[in-house]
Amino acid sequence: MAGVIRRRARRQRLLRWVILTGLGAFFLLPLLAMVEFTTRGAGGTLSLETWRLLIDWPRLSETYPDLSVGIAASFGLVVLTVLLMLVLLVPTVIWVRLRLPRLHRVVEFLCLLPLTIPAIVLVVGLAPVYAWVTYFLGGSPLTLTFAYTVLVLPYAYRALDAGLAAIDVRTLSEAARSLGAGWLTVMWRVVLPNIRSAVLSAAFLTVALVLGEFTIASLLSRVNLQVAINLLGKSSATMSVAVSLAALLLAFVLLLLLSLVGRGRHRTATKELA
Repeated sequence: MAGVIRRRARRQRLLRWVILTGLGAFFLLPLLAMVEFTTRGAGGTLSLETWRLLIDWPRLSETYPDLSVGIAASFGLVVLTVLLMLVLLVPTVIWVRLRLPRLHRVVEFLCLLPLTIPAIVLVVGLAPVYAWVTYFLGGSPLTLTFAYTVLVLPYAYRALDAGLAAIDVRTLSEAARSLGAGWLTVMWRVVLPNIRSAVLSAAFLTVALVLGEFTIASLLSRVNLQVAINLLGKSSATMSVAVSLAALLLAFVLLLLLSLVGRGRHRTATKELA
């Protein structure tokens, strides 16, 4: 019996390594091909000129002005969209969970609605609105913040709602209220620290979506990172691929930081309980 169990365990380990190797090759080979393409010089030699140019901001701005504008616009959109999403969604979700539980389904339906609407349909609906936005605020790419906030609602809401569902919000709020805390203090100092990982998850999803969004920006005639990459691909494929790879690596680093922060918080909470 023990021999059968050992053989089964060996087969399971072998199958696990085969699956992991296959998935690793599936994801890593395209990335390695991108690295090889961006480091290919004249005559098949190795050249890092593309990457040197990419990290040299003054030269990059002078050589590819549209790309530098797109990068700056996307990073500005990331900051503004994350801030606007957190300011609007976090207090709303907490308040509904604490004080208006009957509206939970309504808020959930409204937040998930953009997920069911194709981006092209959203653009058709947003175009008349953005005509007024352009009239009052100008045609800056940063005005895409409003559209992107709507676009990230389903993902950010799910992350925050899962975080709130994992804790006993009502008991925590009642305990804080019994000690004389106001509702603002309850949300800021009691509930929010307990859903920090959920807030970070919502912020990361927002960053990933904003950095990868193309359709709305293109159809509304705004230049962000993806639109700039698309335009650059017609004149300099090497730089276009390099920027795409850098954006992928940035998303991976953000995911890694998020997991490390969440793991560190979990270990701290475990030590406090011990």
